[in-house]
Amino acid sequence: MNKSLITAAIAALLAGCSLAPVYERPQAPVTPAWPQGDAYRPAAQAENRAAPDIGWREFIGDDKLRQLVQLALDNNRDLRVSVLNIERARAQYGVTSAARLPQVNAAVGQTAQRVPDNLSPNGDGYITRQYSANLGISAFELDLFGRVKNLSEAGLQQYLGTQEARRAQQISLVAEVANAWLTLAADQERLRLAQDTLKNQQISYELSRRRFAAGATSGLDMYEAQQSVESARNDMAVYTAQVAADRNALALLAGAPVPPELLPQGALTAATQLADLPAGVPSDVLQRRPDVLSAERTLQAANANIGAARAAFFPRISLTASAGSASTALSGLFKAGSGAWSFIPQVTLPIFTAGANQANLDIAKAERDIALAQYDKAIQSAFREVADALAQRGTLDERVASQAALAEASAKSYRIYEARYQKGADAYQTSLTSQRNLYAAQQGLITARLAKATNQVTLYKVLGGGWQ
Repeated sequence: MNKSLITAAIAALLAGCSLAPVYERPQAPVTPAWPQGDAYRPAAQAENRAAPDIGWREFIGDDKLRQLVQLALDNNRDLRVSVLNIERARAQYGVTSAARLPQVNAAVGQTAQRVPDNLSPNGDGYITRQYSANLGISAFELDLFGRVKNLSEAGLQQYLGTQEARRAQQISLVAEVANAWLTLAADQERLRLAQDTLKNQQISYELSRRRFAAGATSGLDMYEAQQSVESARNDMAVYTAQVAADRNALALLAGAPVPPELLPQGALTAATQLADLPAGVPSDVLQRRPDVLSAERTLQAANANIGAARAAFFPRISLTASAGSASTALSGLFKAGSGAWSFIPQVTLPIFTAGANQANLDIAKAERDIALAQYDKAIQSAFREVADALAQRGTLDERVASQAALAEASAKSYRIYEARYQKGADAYQTSLTSQRNLYAAQQGLITARLAKATNQVTLYKVLGGGWQ
């Protein structure tokens, strides 16, 4: 037994504390500020509220989406498993913490024994009976070195860690439902765009077919128009299937059939009603994320387990005691003179354990170091997620604006080329190319708007919002 453990034990006895190392929150292994550069939006001057302080009902402006998120919180099976894990951890903590108090049991019993004839002093067999009623405690450990206390502390931290894991699960669920709902809105808009494009392509195809039949144009115009019709029809089939898949995804997340009235209606811009968010300070934001807090709880539990492993090097004192009444007749069980008691203190001193105690201590220290590395990784991953979301937010406004300008310019160009074609002043291929460019620009605009909306949701999630 090394001197450091003996010194720690004496200090623990004098101070009434455990042998666990004093826990201090590790320094965050990230820079104290978010990345800066061309991809990032300048920080706002006044950032009074952090994302964890903004409830999801306040963040989500659309009432249909709010109702859908609530439906998911009530029925999602993954979230239900997280809640049940909390109940299991709470019960496990109750079992561990109960060891810190003596367990009092009542026992009433009878002992009957027949002595055979050949063992009886007078040659006649007889039956003896003894009745007893006792209250007692069994093998209660006097926790002089904090072994039971540290095991209880580890159980508490594990229980609190499951609570944080449940909050992290809720944050992910809120974000997943919101993103799935926005994706459905975008795909519905893409489907409507494909339908409108198909109608226009069919009109152009019919015009080209009539002109070909009249001998006014070559078959090339008609066949290229037909290619555009079939391409638009293919897009309609693709987006029809995608919309159905989006609805199935929503039903899975919600854990129940989604009422039609809760599905997005209209364009994506009408469905996007999300609050803007400040980034805050990294150290404040990251240490409030439930997944980071869960990793810290695991680290604290591992720290407490070191104290329990250290206590195994020192004596364990346990008490077994009982008090009650005993009698050879049931009628005399509680009469005067029938009182009985027993007191059995026991001291167990480890002398030779073949290195088992040292090995257990080494395991506890290794698990603490593993938990520390996992805690650092959780902070680094959280920092990277927020930095990526901030980089996207800093460029998405320009992306949406440029895509909107491209769609507007493509629409004007198409109208001009279409008018020239109708008057016979330009070839159909030019009008067709312009129409395809317009369709691609409009699809790109939907994609850019969806990226902006989902970025807001992602930023809300990675900043730790969504569990209130």
